[in-house]
Amino acid sequence: MDFFNGMSTLEMTYWITALLGSVIFIFIFIMTFTGSDIDGDLDIDVEAGDVSDGGVGFQFFTFKNVVAFFTIFGWTGVTCLDNDVSSELTLIIAIIAGLLMMVATSALFFWINSLAESGTLQISNAIGQVGEVYLPIGAKRSQIGKVSIKVQGSLRELEALTDDENDLKTNTIVEVIAVISAELLLVKKLNK
Repeated sequence: MDFFNGMSTLEMTYWITALLGSVIFIFIFIMTFTGSDIDGDLDIDVEAGDVSDGGVGFQFFTFKNVVAFFTIFGWTGVTCLDNDVSSELTLIIAIIAGLLMMVATSALFFWINSLAESGTLQISNAIGQVGEVYLPIGAKRSQIGKVSIKVQGSLRELEALTDDENDLKTNTIVEVIAVISAELLLVKKLNK
């Protein structure tokens, strides 16, 4: 506490904010890189971009961003006061620096999360793909079979029907021409 003796209330506030924010920031940093991430988002998120694909939008008011704000706010305030900047200008500069840090942190996490793929199969991506009959498919949609087909970079076994006049036997090469339902494809024999 001797450290705080002789400081003004404003200077003490900046120091406490900077030190407390730094301790929490270092704790979050260690937890993030050891795999024990803290799930502490506040209820208010500002979302930008298309999140209909299940991705994470641009989240501005999160726990990590608020900690980053107070950390930079405190250190900027301490630095400005040490350089004899007026208390009003120090407050303005510290708020702007904190907000810029929140934007930078939000942009960083938005960019990092945009690099990840959800892994969710978009069945419509199967249209036009060529595959092989795994389980026989009945002619004129009489029996559901299965096809092995590469969709979104991985080999999948999906149920399929056909409008062809003849049954499609195992190992027949087929092309997906439509999606009937969420997990059912319409295929046709590929003529060679």
